[in-house]
Amino acid sequence: MKRHRVARNSGVAVAAALVLGLLAGSASSQPLPESVSYCLNCHEDKQLSLGLKDGSSMSLYVNPRDFARSVHGKQLICTDCHARYEQDHPSGATFPSKRGYAIAAYETCKKCHFDTYTRTLESVHYELLKGGLDSAPVCTDCHGAHNIQNPHEKRAMVSRSCATCHVAVYQAYAHSVHGKALVEEGNQDVPACADCHAHHQIEQPGTKHFRLNSPQICIRCHGDARRMSKYGISTTVVQTYLSDFHGVTASLGRGASSAASQVVVTCIDCHGAHDMASPRLKGKEAMKATVAAACAKCHEGASPDFPAAWLSHYEPSLRHAPLVFLVDLFYKIFIPFVVIGLVLQVLLHLYRASAGR
Repeated sequence: MKRHRVARNSGVAVAAALVLGLLAGSASSQPLPESVSYCLNCHEDKQLSLGLKDGSSMSLYVNPRDFARSVHGKQLICTDCHARYEQDHPSGATFPSKRGYAIAAYETCKKCHFDTYTRTLESVHYELLKGGLDSAPVCTDCHGAHNIQNPHEKRAMVSRSCATCHVAVYQAYAHSVHGKALVEEGNQDVPACADCHAHHQIEQPGTKHFRLNSPQICIRCHGDARRMSKYGISTTVVQTYLSDFHGVTASLGRGASSAASQVVVTCIDCHGAHDMASPRLKGKEAMKATVAAACAKCHEGASPDFPAAWLSHYEPSLRHAPLVFLVDLFYKIFIPFVVIGLVLQVLLHLYRASAGR
């Protein structure tokens, strides 16, 4: 195992800056700062490693090209993050394990990203870490260390970061209508993991709060007329749900402080969460069976035709649910007619009574 090779004599001349790191798509190379190049004199050695307390070793190799292309490549130098190594390098006995080093470095990002760091302290990941689960992710697990890319430009990267731990969930997502569009087609209109679960302040998805607020997550996209018009998807799915019994119950339940004892049906109950399929591709009968299964969870003994009593996300029309449309139209005419007639009768009665005095 090769140990750290550090020049301790401050009088040693720093090697000339290395022209490293091509930016993606750039024909010309850009030199790294002298201090970075100085560190890379040792750390560009792929064999360089450090012994740890548990007997394992940790690679100390840094790929110059990856660092130059990262979001930090133009802004930071090594000692901005590794300040404690500016004068001296510690021995391997300082760190219990590779994972222990990663957790110890968790607060390094706080110096620049304080607001983001504080949000992670409210996440389910931090709660697990605080509870002693060392495998719970920290900053570098999702973003990397020396090869950090801009997560706002590569949304698929966010999903692949989550896939490191949530393998089965990511596989289901990757085969869903959303996942296929993002992973295979690069479509930026569909949601990635962080769009639904947030980036840093990640809430436990099994809570009442998350469940009751899940329709609002879907509404961000499905209520956007401009975005939905690209794919021929109607935004009436939002209004029809919110005006339905289930939607009204969910809206009222979000502001309640009581326990989640009230039955509430949200979007994910019928459409799924990570394995969401396109109703068009799934087919009418398959979608009907899925909804019937969802109804049966609360409505015990419900027949396969039970969902037929629901208008789904359609607005009543002569084409869809004509009887409901005609009854609705009748009452829209009949009720104003009766009310106006009653008001007119009262007015005429008052007029007659006053005229007869």
